[in-house]
Amino acid sequence: MADHTSEKSAKAAAERVAAKPTNPRKATPEPQPGKAAKPALLAGGNPQIAKAEGDAPVQAYIAAMPGWKSDVGRRLDAIVARTVPGVHKAVKWNSPFYGIEGEGWFLSFHVFTRYVKVTFFRGTSLRPLPPGKSKHKEVRYLDVYEDQLDEAQFAAWVKQASQLPGERM
Repeated sequence: MADHTSEKSAKAAAERVAAKPTNPRKATPEPQPGKAAKPALLAGGNPQIAKAEGDAPVQAYIAAMPGWKSDVGRRLDAIVARTVPGVHKAVKWNSPFYGIEGEGWFLSFHVFTRYVKVTFFRGTSLRPLPPGKSKHKEVRYLDVYEDQLDEAQFAAWVKQASQLPGERM
């Protein structure tokens, strides 16, 4: 009797498998010539950009920033480039970094749902102090909301930050 039941169970299982429609794997869409794939947006709308050195990955990050944040990213990048000629750029941990080649990083920014957070790695040495406190001893933050960037103050902080020892990462 046990053999008969197990044969019946095996037959029923085989019929269920045979009746189940197979789902072929979804084909990955082929990239179109001349068209770069749009980066995925992580939590808060932060663009997922591969780690890389140079201006191109930073510009790709800025272009992928959602909505008004992309304009803020362009403004931040332009102010840094204008204030620190020859600034070294990279994308690390899905954030643009700015520094002096061979001397370390002085600034980074990251997209959050409601604002763009600028990180000054030696922010406690800046005057006046950027408003955002950090659990890290020397770090200070500036949260930039839509239409709320004081470009003159930001440029002054960038100039000061670029003259301090950079953060090695």
